[in-house]
Amino acid sequence: MSRPGRRRATALVGAATLAVASTLLSAPTASSAEAVTASCTKTSDWGSGFQGSCTITNGSGSGITSWKIEGDLPSGTSISSVWEATKTVSGDHYTFSNLGWNGSLAAGKTISFGFGGTGSGWFTTCTVNGARCDGSAEPELDTEAPTAPGNLRSTSKTATTASLSWNASTDNVGVTAYDVYSGSAKIATATGTAATVTGLSPKTAYSFTVKAVDKAGNSSPASDSVAVTTDEGGSTSAGNKVIGYFAQWGVYQRGYHVKNIDTSGSAAKMTHINYAFGNVQGGKCTIGDSYADYEKAYQAGESVDGAADTWDQPLRGSFNQLRKLKKKYPNLKVLFSFGGWTWSGGFGQAAQNPAAFADSCYKLVEDSRWADVFDGIDIDWEYPNACGLSCDKSGPDAFKNLLSALRSKFGKDNLITAAITADASKDGKMDVADYAGAAQYVDWYNPMTYDYFGGWDAKGPTAPHSPLTAYEGIPHEGFNTTDTIAKLKAKGVPAEKMLIGIGFYGRGWTGVTQEAPGGTATNPAGGTYEAGIEDYKVLKNKCPATKTFAGTAYAKCGSDWWSYDTPATIGSKMAWAKKEGLGGAFFWELSGDTTGGELITALKNGLG
Repeated sequence: MSRPGRRRATALVGAATLAVASTLLSAPTASSAEAVTASCTKTSDWGSGFQGSCTITNGSGSGITSWKIEGDLPSGTSISSVWEATKTVSGDHYTFSNLGWNGSLAAGKTISFGFGGTGSGWFTTCTVNGARCDGSAEPELDTEAPTAPGNLRSTSKTATTASLSWNASTDNVGVTAYDVYSGSAKIATATGTAATVTGLSPKTAYSFTVKAVDKAGNSSPASDSVAVTTDEGGSTSAGNKVIGYFAQWGVYQRGYHVKNIDTSGSAAKMTHINYAFGNVQGGKCTIGDSYADYEKAYQAGESVDGAADTWDQPLRGSFNQLRKLKKKYPNLKVLFSFGGWTWSGGFGQAAQNPAAFADSCYKLVEDSRWADVFDGIDIDWEYPNACGLSCDKSGPDAFKNLLSALRSKFGKDNLITAAITADASKDGKMDVADYAGAAQYVDWYNPMTYDYFGGWDAKGPTAPHSPLTAYEGIPHEGFNTTDTIAKLKAKGVPAEKMLIGIGFYGRGWTGVTQEAPGGTATNPAGGTYEAGIEDYKVLKNKCPATKTFAGTAYAKCGSDWWSYDTPATIGSKMAWAKKEGLGGAFFWELSGDTTGGELITALKNGLG
């Protein structure tokens, strides 16, 4: 969320994945003192774009008359403008050459050029005049193969899928991938130590092995085999989970209370409510807003059961109203969510002592005053080992270790869930934490498949904030629901442990002249509570949707451009979720819907 409010996933595009002055290569080696070298840095970085510069240093004993730098950028990152140099591009390979006047460089002198680009990546290779930029020599040819992966095992299966995991291989240089085989046929490749094989036949026996591959292409011996027989059936359908977030701050300016969950008809259509948010401070779970949570006194007209709070009752506020709601809907479960966009900064300290963190969370959730209200805990860490409102450097295992500790403390009878990144870009947020390894400890994940694009990129391009599919010209590769779910499956997260996410709001820009997506803008569009964002219940009248693109509706009203989900697009997304065999759907958040619950009705009906 952003401020006591929206779970704004700006970190997908708005937080740099590298330091602003990150260098292209490590410091030059001793041998570079007698070579022509180059160093490239990001001079500024705003997540979705950057400016950079390269400096060429002539460390040789004689002058040069020209220079040329070559480098490769990861997919989804590109350089659009260059000054003080010329640029040629072939795929992801970039070549920068001197202009006519700045090619000569005397011994011991330097010269620089600059550039601007889009995306969050950075150069993966660099040469200057055909030699390595840091002046080092080429490495010796690597001929040593990795060791065989160990302990190959099946972690889950369906009629058409098998999820596998294994222990990591070792290598003298480093393992870059794992190839999964069914018999002698290679059927999948994973970058981590887990994978989900799809497209299998029901009630069929398979034998799988895995081989590790290093950067030089050396392949390890095969692991021991594991036998898997798929389940009967073969048809896939989504689970029936319908989960909505209730934002504690809604009781203030928005005037949205627990009673509204009932009067809108939403409570009858939901299976779970995530109460957002508890804070994370000092490595512990703490209360986020005591007044809204358990102190606010409700009058009879505001109360779920029509009974006013008294001055001496032991529990008031939203917690007591949730207790009353659960009494009216006995099958409804409630989870206490911790973190969110604003309060995720404390998870880094929590990760230093996961057991102590889990103990603090258990004591808070199971506090005797409201233990009957909550059925488990939801973790919204934005983002493990990556950047959100702040940057975390806890390491790739921190998320898994944290959830493992929570499961050990809360046991099997309490629910443990987590909202996770939807960034499926190469080397993005999904690749820097062990989401597959952590999946064994959660009942399900909520991948935040919304807020891919928005007004934090004030100049655009305009884009649907929750695209179901990729499309030509999409601003960032891997920023769409289909790619998100596919990548998590490939990492080994079972489909039934994932829910599709829906935003009950839209994101927009102003100063737009182009009706179709991809136009430029001047600023985020005006919103009731925050620029660039507006509830569905407002947008359906303020700027009615006219067209659908990449599975999401959009409209241009005057110079404003908005994208958001409607009952029709939600129906289509639910059909897609059923086809993918997902566990259901969740949404952020309840107050964005109409008083009659248009969106949640479409969501529930779509899942069937």
